Amino acid sequence: MSIVIVAFAVSLALTLFIVRFAKMHSHLTHDHDLSGPQKFHATPVPRVGGIGIVVGIAAGALALWFHVPREAWVAFTLLACGIPAFGAGLVEDLTKRVSPRVRLLFTAVSAGLASWALAATIRHTAIPGLDWVVAMPLGALVVTVFAVVGVANSVNIIDGFNGLASMCVVIMLGALAYVGFQVGDSLVGALALAGIGAVLGFFLWNYPAGLIFLGDGGAYFLGFFVAELAILLLARHPGVVSPLFPLLVCIYPVFETVFSIYRRRILRAVPPSMPDGIHLHSLIYRRVLRWAVGDRSAKALTRRNSMTAPYLWMLCMLSVLPATLFWDDTALVAAFIVLFGVFYVALYWRIVRFKSPRWLRFGPSRARLASQADNRRT
Repeated sequence: MSIVIVAFAVSLALTLFIVRFAKMHSHLTHDHDLSGPQKFHATPVPRVGGIGIVVGIAAGALALWFHVPREAWVAFTLLACGIPAFGAGLVEDLTKRVSPRVRLLFTAVSAGLASWALAATIRHTAIPGLDWVVAMPLGALVVTVFAVVGVANSVNIIDGFNGLASMCVVIMLGALAYVGFQVGDSLVGALALAGIGAVLGFFLWNYPAGLIFLGDGGAYFLGFFVAELAILLLARHPGVVSPLFPLLVCIYPVFETVFSIYRRRILRAVPPSMPDGIHLHSLIYRRVLRWAVGDRSAKALTRRNSMTAPYLWMLCMLSVLPATLFWDDTALVAAFIVLFGVFYVALYWRIVRFKSPRWLRFGPSRARLASQADNRRT
């Protein structure tokens, strides 16, 4: 528990420091572009929240050294391996000049370093055909790097609203911590708890008011961190934890990414890297939360922003809960992966066609909104 408290306290204090003195570094750290398709904030905000998280996890790793000194080196090695992923994202946050391809390349470097230094490599997948690939050292390395880069990129993609990506990461780390302790892996469990504490320290300043953003540095690092802990869990306990367990834990951001690529490349014939405003979280903001339609005040936009994330937290829980319950049953985990994909697609197509399920709707009806608008005009 001390690891969580230390990570939380350090992250909370450092993030507060960044927010408190935001005017001094606003020319470097603020997100001044409010016009992009995935921009939903009303005023410029610091986007370097990843700094507090990384330092908080490092503080948690230092606390771990006092509890499990023999394995604490793994924690510091993992953090060192994550420097390229975090650094490339942070440079983009500060300069706005690092392309997505370069950020992904540096994340791949981090994954390769972790595979080499910690033997964090995928050796079994339970996916027909892919196990033949990972049976070879080079194939295992390629699949591992691809998986880590994919998770890191997917966390960055869902980082569109206050608290969305950070709380989803907390939920995913909770599952990793639980399974880690279930199999007697105190290292993975403790590192996951350190991550939870550090992210929560940031979360309190990010949600609901959006005083600071995660940024590319924070998003890429957290994706790397979650993916590597999941791979370490499999590598350190082969045959015990289902090889599909990490995929079910991360299926919400991963499926969002895969579906977005399909939607852009196949349906719209545009480059997959082209940003747009029709991710599931964007559609929920625009088409489900209709109670704030027409009100463009900063207060209303912030409230509407903060009400979007809980919908996606629940979606994330729909996969993480069964993953936590059936972490050692590959057949059931595979079944829940398929069920999640079917549910996601069905929900997306209903919302995109302006047929949102009634149980998703929140706030006054259209008639009441129209009545309120008429009252304001008169």
